[in-house]
Amino acid sequence: MRSKSIETMNKIKEYIERYYLDHYQSPSTARIAEGVGIGRSTAYKYLVEMNERGMISYDGKNISTDIIEQSSHKLIRAAVLGNISCGLPNLAEENIEEYVSLPESLFGSGEFYILRASGESMIEAGINDGDLVVIRKQSCAEDGEIVVALVDDEATLKRFYKDDEHKRIILHPENRTMNDIYVDNCILQGVAVKVIKDLR
Repeated sequence: MRSKSIETMNKIKEYIERYYLDHYQSPSTARIAEGVGIGRSTAYKYLVEMNERGMISYDGKNISTDIIEQSSHKLIRAAVLGNISCGLPNLAEENIEEYVSLPESLFGSGEFYILRASGESMIEAGINDGDLVVIRKQSCAEDGEIVVALVDDEATLKRFYKDDEHKRIILHPENRTMNDIYVDNCILQGVAVKVIKDLR
């Protein structure tokens, strides 16, 4: 067997790790071959050789590396959806733009999605127009939490309060120039946990 190129081995390893972080699974031999620019049988031979050298762990199907081992079960996949109104309630957009990986150590466990903030009603909570808001999917919230509330098929991002005395819900904008929204009922689609923003 001809000597294998260390450079090609490193390219294969990098490709495998990038693919895993994007897709949460090992790439096929065909994908590796295409991604690195080598033949499929050559890619297979490299994987066997790299396994023998201890560069990767390969059982004929699944491939693992140190980085993948450290990442396994610690990343959460979240869909980046459309805009969420931070002003008046807006029609919810649920077109998935892409998926991103979130580290569980920073975001906690659960099912998440990401919405792009639109408007200025939450600026005093640090949520500005265009910011990405990470939402944990859940149907209940504590007083004071920032929620995605669906009111008459329209979604809005506001701070949530129960007004038990008047048997209603208060959706409070974090902008002192705007008024509270009072509703008899709403469907909670999640609670905001983090904001991802550009620093200008």
